[in-house]
Amino acid sequence: MKHRFAKPLALAVAMTLGTSALAAPSTAFDVREIDSSIKACTDFNGFVNAKWVAAHPIPADRTRWGSFDALREDSLNVQRKLVENASSHAAHAKSGSIEQKIGYLYASGMDEAAIDKAGFDPIKPQLARIAALKNGADVATYIRDSHARGEPVLFSFGGNADFKDSNQEIAYAGQGGLGLPTTDYYSKPDFAKIRTAYVAHIARMLELTGVSAAEAQKQAASVLAFETRLAAASLPRVEMRKPENRYHFVSIAEADKVTPNFDWAGFFKAQGANVTKGFSLSQPKFFAEMQKMLGDVPASTWQAYFRYHAISNAAPYLSAPFQQQDFAFEQQTLNGQKEMQPRWKRVLETTNGSMGMALGQLYVVDHFPASSKQRAEELVKNLSAAFRTRIEQLEWMSDATKQKALEKWATFVPKIGYPAKWRDWSGLTVTSDDYYANVQAARQFNRAYRVAKIGKPVDRTDWGMTPQTVNAYYNAQKNEIVFPAAILQPPFFDASADDAINYGGIGAVIGHEMGHGYDDQGSKFDASGNNVNWWTDADRTAFEARTAKLGAQFDGYEALPGKHVNGQLTMGENIGDLGGLNAAYTALQMALSKNPAEANRKIDGYTQDQRFFMNWARVWRGSIRPEAQLTLLNTDPHAPAKFRAIGAPSNMPEFAQAFQCKGGDAMVRDGETQVKIW
Repeated sequence: MKHRFAKPLALAVAMTLGTSALAAPSTAFDVREIDSSIKACTDFNGFVNAKWVAAHPIPADRTRWGSFDALREDSLNVQRKLVENASSHAAHAKSGSIEQKIGYLYASGMDEAAIDKAGFDPIKPQLARIAALKNGADVATYIRDSHARGEPVLFSFGGNADFKDSNQEIAYAGQGGLGLPTTDYYSKPDFAKIRTAYVAHIARMLELTGVSAAEAQKQAASVLAFETRLAAASLPRVEMRKPENRYHFVSIAEADKVTPNFDWAGFFKAQGANVTKGFSLSQPKFFAEMQKMLGDVPASTWQAYFRYHAISNAAPYLSAPFQQQDFAFEQQTLNGQKEMQPRWKRVLETTNGSMGMALGQLYVVDHFPASSKQRAEELVKNLSAAFRTRIEQLEWMSDATKQKALEKWATFVPKIGYPAKWRDWSGLTVTSDDYYANVQAARQFNRAYRVAKIGKPVDRTDWGMTPQTVNAYYNAQKNEIVFPAAILQPPFFDASADDAINYGGIGAVIGHEMGHGYDDQGSKFDASGNNVNWWTDADRTAFEARTAKLGAQFDGYEALPGKHVNGQLTMGENIGDLGGLNAAYTALQMALSKNPAEANRKIDGYTQDQRFFMNWARVWRGSIRPEAQLTLLNTDPHAPAKFRAIGAPSNMPEFAQAFQCKGGDAMVRDGETQVKIW
């Protein structure tokens, strides 16, 4: 239900290279950070990262800290200068320019006095409307209108490429409506304390708007019961990874049969969505339960549910008591964060969520040189060639399936840095003195932008991440790999570094995203981005046998006492890591073969192969609060970083050879335990 605007992806016994006695490093990897007291063949993550982690505790306003976080912090500081400059010049900027709108949005968010003075006045009209709901028809109308305001309730709605025709954008309606992280939080004994804290949090939020303590407690209990019923009708995270559970095309008439108390034609009309032939009612079981609830849940319970979520969604933009209570549960209780982030970071997060691509337009002007884009394009080309080589050399795949895999490879579309064309923001009105109204205006504007795409050909120029985002992604339906400008920095990418560093960093990231095209779910989409089977039965069986071994490997990793990684939830990312790191290693060898002198050169005492794997591990250095780790184990399709550092390398003979590891060492998976896929 939250609409906050917020992946990230041994040495031999006697080997002691890289000690602190060495001179200052001459290159992009500081070997003084190596912990030579830890054997690389036993704990490669500790060997590379333990000293750094010990010297860099998690800041009080963070739930984790590592390479990704440090780079994101750098990006935030750059963005802060941009928004503060826009804010200070907004009054004199060109009327209607993105600089003025960003400046006004940020300035209104930083005006704490005005926000505190307003209290919860901004949502009083919404609360009054909720109080007036009398029956199921009123509830259905409220759901419809909330979506139209850009504040979706109960279920998700938006546009995406048709799974069966990737050139056409259609509407998707999907399960939603939960305030806790996953369905398990509503039923498993492990989360009993969280449920108790959630009820107390809901009650406190209601009290802040004038509901009596006794009544607030009663309503809070009803909200938990309501959401528990929704959760029971919802698919868990692992099942939601499967394309077949995310697509169920129906006509409007067929959808109305599932939910006769909910008018889908009226819903689409209110959204301004062009839905004629039909749409994806993605999880029919959920919507069948919604239909029952529209008929048998009392209006008072719907009111309590809507009331709490209206307050919760608005809390970051209301007065201090709402912000503090929101933080107390969402960050302290669920994730163990000690202190609230400074206001400028919170307002910047909202600015990114509201006008992130416009801010990216300003970001790339001074922070993404053409040379970086050119070098990244070269690396993508090299990784692509390496990935093709690996496909061609697969011994377990038939020629028929290989041909289809290579057809998909040939259609990969790389996007680097920033979009080829920028969004038009002329329809968004932002003022200098009303933060909540500005956020609402942006929500509605962005919703209209997305909904307008429904019923039209897919816009293949569109980006799913802003240039200032430290991340990357693969889109199966566009068969594209996307690398925002902000990730093209050390430790991922360094134009002045040796090949090993870049291939172990951004090279492996590029390979990882390509690998998603062939992971357990991405492999169910063809070269055109359609959800069709391009495998022979025998090849799919062989593939699943190999992925099952990878799942078992990650199931064996204990992230917290008694709490293991979910190998099925993290399967796609783990396949991406394994395939990506192998492809990056192949690409490095192809590059070094053209320069034998470089291939044989040691830098700070380490070979190119060693530096390649060391930089891979450095990318994943970091630590995390146990509360946040528990949440992520249940919600995040990425394995904990420390296991990503060792998971893929431990399956690679090249790693064992580079660090002179032997059979039986923890970092050597051989025989039946070794996983080879792409």
